[in-house]
Amino acid sequence: MSDHAEVWFDQPLVLTIAERHVRGRLVRLGPALRDILSAHDYPPAAEKLLAEALVLTALLGSTLKDEKGQMTLQAQTGGGPVELLVCDYRGGELRGYLKFDAERLAEAGTDPTLFALFGEGFLAITFDQATTGERYQGVVPLEGSSIGEAAEHYFAQSEQIPSLIRLAARRDAEAGCLAGGLLLQHLPEGEVGRDRLHVRHDHPEWDHARTLAATLSDEELTDPALSLDTLAWRLFHEETVRVETGAAIYRGCRCSTEYYASVLAKFAASERADMAEADGRIMVDCAFCSRIFPIQLDDIDEAGKLAETPALPPKG
Repeated sequence: MSDHAEVWFDQPLVLTIAERHVRGRLVRLGPALRDILSAHDYPPAAEKLLAEALVLTALLGSTLKDEKGQMTLQAQTGGGPVELLVCDYRGGELRGYLKFDAERLAEAGTDPTLFALFGEGFLAITFDQATTGERYQGVVPLEGSSIGEAAEHYFAQSEQIPSLIRLAARRDAEAGCLAGGLLLQHLPEGEVGRDRLHVRHDHPEWDHARTLAATLSDEELTDPALSLDTLAWRLFHEETVRVETGAAIYRGCRCSTEYYASVLAKFAASERADMAEADGRIMVDCAFCSRIFPIQLDDIDEAGKLAETPALPPKG
C-alpha cells in the first residue's frame, strides 16, 4: 500500500487492485453523519436506515470525477411506513432526509426488513454531470435484505457492473451514531485494457476479490479505533493494493433565502399570497437541515432576487 495519511472518519479510501481488475471504496461516517442526523429526532430504525443510505450515497457520490456533479439517491414507498428517502452528494457535501409515518414505523419493530420499511418500493440512483449537462438515472425495485443489496441490483441491471456493497450502522454509547461501508466493483465493460464483460461469463479474479471482501463484518466497518487503511490491509493483505484518500465529506445543505425566493418567484402572486402568514411572510421549512426561512412577500420579485435574510434556528 502507498504512503498517505490514514483515514478514520468522513473521508473515503479509494482502493485499486489492478491484478484482479477491481476497484473500490471504503468510508466511515462519524461527525458528518451526526451533524446530518441532528436536524431531526429520528427513532432507531429510521436513524439506521438513513445512516446506511448516507454511507451508500458517500460511496457512490465520491466516484464522480466532475467536482460540481451531483449524485442523488431516492427511495419511495410502495405502501410501507417510510414514505420518502432522499440523499445527495456534491463535491464532498452530503445531506439526507427521511419522511415516515412514526406509528407505522414503530409497529415494524426495532430491526425491520427492507420490505417492512418500504413495501414494494423503488430505488432511483441519478448521476448529474455539471460540466457536460448529462444525466444518468437507473430505477430498480427495492429488493433484498438491505438498501445495499438493492443498490447491487441497480448496478447489475442498469450498469451491468458486478458489485459488492456492504453497509453497517450502529449507535455507540460514547461516539453516537457511526456508519461505514464498502463498495467493490469489477472494472466495467469497455474499460481500457479489459475484455468486454458481455462476451465473458466467468470472472475468477472478481470472484476471488468478492470472496475476500465478503468476510468484512459490521463491527469492523463501524469500529472507531480501526483505520480504513488497516481494514483494507486485513481484507486484501495478500494482494497488491493501491490506495489513496478521497475528498473530505461534510454536512452540506444548499438552502438559503435567495434560493427559496427564486423558487417562490415562479409562482403566481395570488398563490404566494395563499402561502403567506398573516404578517406577510412565507415560512419555508427545509426538510434537510430543519431550518425555517422567513421570506417577505414584498421582497420577492420576478427574478427571485432577495437580500439575504438570516434563517431562524432549527426547530426544537
